[in-house]
Amino acid sequence: MLEDRTTAASSPTVWPTAYPQGYAVVDVETTGLARDDRIVSAAVYRLDARGEVEDHWYTQVNPQRDPGPVWIHGLTSEVLRDAPLFADVAEEFATRLEGRVLVAHNAVFDWQMIAREYARARREAPVRHRLCTIALAKELALPLPNHKLESLAAHFGVVQQRAHHALDDARVLAEAFRPSLRAAAEAGLRLPLHECRPLTEWTDRPAPRIGQQAGGPGGYGGYRSSSWRPSRKRPACPYPNPGRYEAGKRLKQGMRVAFSGDTSVERELLEDRAAEAGLHVATSLSRLTSLLVTNDPDSGTSKVVRARQYGTPVVDEAAFGQLLGDVEPADE
Repeated sequence: MLEDRTTAASSPTVWPTAYPQGYAVVDVETTGLARDDRIVSAAVYRLDARGEVEDHWYTQVNPQRDPGPVWIHGLTSEVLRDAPLFADVAEEFATRLEGRVLVAHNAVFDWQMIAREYARARREAPVRHRLCTIALAKELALPLPNHKLESLAAHFGVVQQRAHHALDDARVLAEAFRPSLRAAAEAGLRLPLHECRPLTEWTDRPAPRIGQQAGGPGGYGGYRSSSWRPSRKRPACPYPNPGRYEAGKRLKQGMRVAFSGDTSVERELLEDRAAEAGLHVATSLSRLTSLLVTNDPDSGTSKVVRARQYGTPVVDEAAFGQLLGDVEPADE
């Protein structure tokens, strides 16, 4: 675990009063992308209100299972054997997040992994809002060839030293976030903040620590999938269906939204967010469906096929997340 402090630098003299008072730039490396995957390392750069680094922290984490894509994160079972469990670092991690906006590149992924780990530890992560640097780059209309971290880093002249190492990725992101934040402040832009709702219930079968013999079918070394549910039940939609979504316009309360395929946000959480915005979450797709959300519009799932047949509008998860931030009220 490492710490450091840097001196403050100049920033815009006129600063939006509504901006957050501090940020926690986070990167986690994981055993995979599924809901039962685990964190193998985590890093946090704490920044002040204007994006200046206050300190940083890093830890490896024993995931209690196969470490997954070692060729990406470089952390083998041997390396992680004596690393602390997430429950052992949860309190220290929490002190780094407390009272700050969580900032990450594709923040929904980092947030969901963190939320699950805290739920497993029977705790809640002290995070109320997150900010995705991909969304911020889009708000700033940065001339990027794509929205990968390396492209954002290159745009701001930030040199990556160890890609997919949590500490270096967090450093790179912190250095790229600072000028992004200042540019947003100079332009008076509203930051694309999203609410983070913690998971409050979790059931999990015991799994062996790395290095222990495990048997049983499926998974990695006998690891069993976990189950969870969001902290609040999804209410029924009280608004009438106003029709189909039109590209370039806002979503409107009462629109019927269906989801197909894998999502980086847990499906149940994404559905809850849609319902809380006043949308009708549909479990199937019909001619009345206003919008289909899918990250794989070329797949052959029944919903995607029907969307093509009916001419139902289709957007990906990232675009849907942006649309959720400004849903038009239903007609009175």
